Amino acid sequence: MGVDAKKNQQRSMFSHEIALASKLYGGDPNSNPRLATILANAKKAGFPKASMEAAIARGQGRSTSGAALENLTLEVIMPSQVAMVIDIETDNRARSLMELRYLVKSHGGTVSPTSYLFTKKGRVSFEKDERNLGVDEVLDEAIEAGAEDVETDEDGNVVVWTEPQATTSAAQALMKSLDLKVQSSEIIWDANEDTKVKLDSTEAVKALSEFVDALQENTSVEGVYANVAQGGIEDEAWEELQSKLAA
Repeated sequence: MGVDAKKNQQRSMFSHEIALASKLYGGDPNSNPRLATILANAKKAGFPKASMEAAIARGQGRSTSGAALENLTLEVIMPSQVAMVIDIETDNRARSLMELRYLVKSHGGTVSPTSYLFTKKGRVSFEKDERNLGVDEVLDEAIEAGAEDVETDEDGNVVVWTEPQATTSAAQALMKSLDLKVQSSEIIWDANEDTKVKLDSTEAVKALSEFVDALQENTSVEGVYANVAQGGIEDEAWEELQSKLAA
């Protein structure tokens, strides 16, 4: 992965974590220790102050100017017939759509309906703690909070799946009832398994990866989803692409 791509990924990660902490625990770092810690880490890594302020504001549902943010999706078909959904959060709908449509076209794609190839879901991940809680210990509380499914990931973190509109309320309910810390809380587009496109060439992966890098440079882009599966390509190339996609 190039230096610029790594920086974009790091910026995207800090922006997401700051916005999440602001959304769940409040936008004032003086009364939000989690936000204060993330801001300190971001500052050490050279994350710009203006970007921190924008992420805090976004967690509160507004831009730094105080304008309300609008959530949009852009559905596109890219080369190799890869379907994508791009989640956008912006205070200027026309500008963001114009910029992103230009990016799509310049990378050989077209704007076209694709959301029917995905299922929209809420996903909340909770940090593993010394109690090492598993599915059995949280299932009843999770169902009460609106969960549709509960699992643990490879690191032992509890992952709760919900209807999209129940994502934030489920996260907050389980934080309180089980004293858990939220690692991530998001609404994702999960590609339907039978529609996934296998990537068999390094060139196809490189082109798609470069497009995702370009998208992540746009501050209005919140998440990028693609219906791709690993075909005849090296594990390293596949894992690098996966690390850039939101799901």
